[in-house]
Amino acid sequence: METFLIKAIQLILSLSILVIVHEYGHYLFSRLFNIRVEKFYMFFNPSFSIIRAKKINGKWRVKLFSKNTPDLIPKTGENKIEQLPTSKLPSEDWNKHADSTEWGVGWVPLGGYCKISGMIDESMDKEQMKLPPQPWEFRSKPAWQRLLVMTGGVMFNLILAFFIYSMIIFTWGDSYVPLKDVSMGMEYSQTAKDVGFQDGDIILYADGKEVIDRFDLVDNFASQVVEADIVTVLRDGKEVEIAMPDKFVQKLMEEKQGFAGYRVPTVVQDVDKGGSAETSGLVAGDSLVAINGVIVPTFIEFRTELEKYKNDQIPMDFYRDGILNTLPIKVSETGTIGIAVKNAIPTARDEYSFFASFPQGVKFGWRTLKGYIVQFKYVFTPEGASSLGGFGAIGNFFPPIWDWYAFWKMTAFLSVILAFMNILPIPALDGGHVMFLLYEVVSRRKPNERFMEYAQIVGMIFLFGLLIYVNGNDLFKAIFR
Repeated sequence: METFLIKAIQLILSLSILVIVHEYGHYLFSRLFNIRVEKFYMFFNPSFSIIRAKKINGKWRVKLFSKNTPDLIPKTGENKIEQLPTSKLPSEDWNKHADSTEWGVGWVPLGGYCKISGMIDESMDKEQMKLPPQPWEFRSKPAWQRLLVMTGGVMFNLILAFFIYSMIIFTWGDSYVPLKDVSMGMEYSQTAKDVGFQDGDIILYADGKEVIDRFDLVDNFASQVVEADIVTVLRDGKEVEIAMPDKFVQKLMEEKQGFAGYRVPTVVQDVDKGGSAETSGLVAGDSLVAINGVIVPTFIEFRTELEKYKNDQIPMDFYRDGILNTLPIKVSETGTIGIAVKNAIPTARDEYSFFASFPQGVKFGWRTLKGYIVQFKYVFTPEGASSLGGFGAIGNFFPPIWDWYAFWKMTAFLSVILAFMNILPIPALDGGHVMFLLYEVVSRRKPNERFMEYAQIVGMIFLFGLLIYVNGNDLFKAIFR
């Protein structure tokens, strides 16, 4: 329960930061072009809001757990729409001060919004759109200004990602594993072995090009390899070519085994107090090399072999100070002996000054975006669609303990994803509005507003359906895993 709570708090905090920054991008450009922003909310607020605040006559007014302000534009007849005269409203009525933005916090923590006057958005405020355009409305502004307003959220999410990556590099440095230092080669999944890879292979080239000299997610080492036609590896001192089959990536996604990981020896970093390893006499620094006479040169082989002896007492060979020793050790019912294993792969760490970290952060962010775009095409395959996840899947990317490095790195990654997803040409997303604006710029005429309304409805139905699908995937996996 505690683990779930920590992950949930990290997820909500991360998404709140991303939504506020995204919507503030829309807000800033709107105010820059004197477009009225009616509401700016973190989280959604159907019926009522937790906090509502508005500046009236130079003073901030705050309401807690209050019903939302009724629309300024009421129906006065069956088909008649009329602007309610603000002169008849009391001075403290929030509707009288429509030029001042209402700021608030809703009670449904699934995002947020920025309601811009005179714009067809998710609020579907058709009544306002039936009135004559006003000079402070979005629809009254030139196309280039509206284009900047709509792309403001995406720009701010990218800027946020670049900034976070820069501060991560400045604070913690840029850590990675140089491939030249992975002397034991890689440990491959069964899916990779089926096409010709063998444990211990060192990957040299992908389609004749030398692979990047680092192994981490951002530099897309795996993508560079799995999408190649021919991969060249070093095996027993000789170069061996492996022909990659079609749809290999889809096969990896279908079998959910991953591609490869480090081959590391089993060197004890720490022993659990009172655990079997401590009781038997193992100490930090011991290098475990054999179980019941079976040689296990890597940790994965060690773990696999150890699981065969649950609840058994077995002899274990290990090196201590260069001397081979043997001790009897009791294996638990879960196939463990109570040790933490040291990562024996040397990690390189490049450090940067405050100002030097910014260009590195931008490069880091662009590589992340490029890698995500490359991988996005697999969403349209059956294997990719089945692997999609919702809030539960995203939450599981956060660590079970609070780790600021992991939190900020995940937040930056999600900011890149949010920027890319929002610029897709789907009605109801920023990219849908951009698509119609580009049509207007090219054709020199606005799309029909009725058509825009219908497109917005279709887009919202699609997005709600996608939201239900991905979160349903999470629920299905949680029940049947």
